[in-house]
Amino acid sequence: MSDKQKQATAYWKENVKYLFILLAIWFLVSYGAGILFKDALDSIKIGGFKLGFWFAQQGSIYVFVILIFVYVRLMNKLDKKYGYDE
Repeated sequence: MSDKQKQATAYWKENVKYLFILLAIWFLVSYGAGILFKDALDSIKIGGFKLGFWFAQQGSIYVFVILIFVYVRLMNKLDKKYGYDE
């Protein structure tokens, strides 16, 4: 295997690792906080709404948008690390 192929393989391994971590966070927030842990989170209120309801309706969307920006930043760093930046 050439050096360029090893570099490309390492790049994609790191990329997939980032994807799995970010998707796990999104799953925990959207499914976990919105459905599984809703009853426990409902004891806390934000702006008059129960926290479990808030996560199910708005919080998971906010977290998803934040994760998009985190992914862009991580990919920019990864591109620079492996020399794929423009």
